[in-house]
Amino acid sequence: MRNLVVTLTWLCWGLPAAVFAAEVDETPLPIRPVLAFPKLKFTGWSSDVDGRPTPLRPILLTHLGDGSNRLVVPQQQGQIHIFPNRADVETTTLFLDLSKRVVYKDNENEEGLLGLAFHPKFKENGQFFVYYNTTDAPHTCVISRFRVSADDPNKADARFEEELLRIPQPFWNHNGGTICFGPDGYLYVGLGDGGAANDPHNNAQNLQTLLGKILRIDVDRRERGLAYGIPQDNPFVNAFAPGAPADRRPSLARPEIWALGVRNIWRMAFDRATGQLWAADVGQNLWEEINLIEKGGNYGWNLREGKHVFAPHGAGIHSSLIDPIWEYHHDIGKSITGGHVYRGSQLPELTGHYLYADYVSGRIWALKYDERTRSVTANRPIPYDGPPLPIISFGEDEAGEVYFTVVAANGQGIYTFARR
Repeated sequence: MRNLVVTLTWLCWGLPAAVFAAEVDETPLPIRPVLAFPKLKFTGWSSDVDGRPTPLRPILLTHLGDGSNRLVVPQQQGQIHIFPNRADVETTTLFLDLSKRVVYKDNENEEGLLGLAFHPKFKENGQFFVYYNTTDAPHTCVISRFRVSADDPNKADARFEEELLRIPQPFWNHNGGTICFGPDGYLYVGLGDGGAANDPHNNAQNLQTLLGKILRIDVDRRERGLAYGIPQDNPFVNAFAPGAPADRRPSLARPEIWALGVRNIWRMAFDRATGQLWAADVGQNLWEEINLIEKGGNYGWNLREGKHVFAPHGAGIHSSLIDPIWEYHHDIGKSITGGHVYRGSQLPELTGHYLYADYVSGRIWALKYDERTRSVTANRPIPYDGPPLPIISFGEDEAGEVYFTVVAANGQGIYTFARR
């Protein structure tokens, strides 16, 4: 069946100013989650460490883009695994062990190894990049360049690390987590607002800090005394940040910024067919949201949560902010996990749908967005007959087939989709 979904646009405290109605297909899809690699064991992982249960935390899944069809899965604790993309694969190879350099604590579990991206020219240069919380400073994230071993394509060079960017965090939560290369060859970085609640330092709207932003940097050159370059078409290059004191020289905005006003972009991904950057932003009080990221876009936090006024000073300024294309209330789920637009071949009924989930409720959806009308036309559930799946990430293989990962006490942490 099709349901009529009504979205309210709020222009002031609690008063609906306009109502937009759209017909959205919410019929369940005849698709189901299935284990992708039922025989797979993660080398070195144990379900029990020092007498304590230690679930597998496969923080993401990606590929090298080198034609080998290998998959790479890091654990949040710092180990990076590699294995052939075969349904009958039995063991992983430990590609790189960063566990002594990575901070991870169960009671502060938004830290750890959070992001991994292989250079678009990895086949030629062997470079990849890791985003993680470092042990050498409290609540500090780094983005570093690594390289593959010259002797073994399934091993990284354990002696080499070049730090590109260091980002102090005021709290342990809201570190963001995605680093990914765009079709332009630049590295995009999704950062949270620094943590706690309410964005207490107003980072997301402050152009002089990297927190609460999406960044865009050039890892293939250096400039301005940095270990990376600034693309000259970034929106705030040589721009003055608003609100500088009148008796001081105006301060420049951080030129790395591509977009602002986000709370905690945990997962974002480019549509490999269109180049559009999709980002799911984790909410606080009531709303989870999905955004299409534009150059220089302001997505509203902490003035708004989703399409709704969040702070008193957020009333009446909606014209300058970009609305999410989709949001859902905490009655439905409380922590969105962003995914990918499906461009594989195994399930053509999913083509062009953005797959995403909710970590708390375990629900999974396929969302279809019409670029022409700029509206969502479908948000179809993908049912699962078992207990709720705590989905922490999505990923793609080289062919565009989609996977997702879960916190798994039994080590079975990687799923894909199949027809019912």
